[in-house]
Parts: sequence; structure tokens; C-alpha cells
Amino acid sequence: MALPLPVIPQQPDAFHLAPHRIKRCTFRRLINVKVDNERVYDVECLYPDRKVPIPLGDLDAASPICNACTAPHIFRPDED
Repeated sequence: MALPLPVIPQQPDAFHLAPHRIKRCTFRRLINVKVDNERVYDVECLYPDRKVPIPLGDLDAASPICNACTAPHIFRPDED
């Protein structure tokens, strides 16, 4: 008689998980910065007139600022 094999739940791989979660904004600009072999982005906010960018720093520094933004109608409809 054959015995069933034990079922081991799979753990998600760390490289498949997104490290940052930032809302998609129509006024944000991401600038790719060349740093060795890493993907590094500088973030600028173009709210309200899209003429003068406000530097927010890298993605780690900009995430709490952008996620706390309460300006109306700037986030894409699929993010609200």
C-alpha cells in the first residue's frame, strides 16, 4: 500500500515580491539613476502646474510622502 507524500506549503520567494508600493500619480516623475547594476530612481512631484518639479528623493524617501498625499483627482482611477 502506498502512503501519501507529505505536503509542504511553499514559501514565496523574496525576489518575486515588490519592495515598494507607491500609488500611481499623474504628477509624479521617476528618473532612472545609473548606480552600478542596481535600479535606483529619483522621484519628482510636478503638482500642481507641471512646470516646476519638487524633488522628493529616492523611492524609499518618496513613498511615505506620496502615499500621504490628499490632493484630489491626481491618482489614477485604478488606484482609488
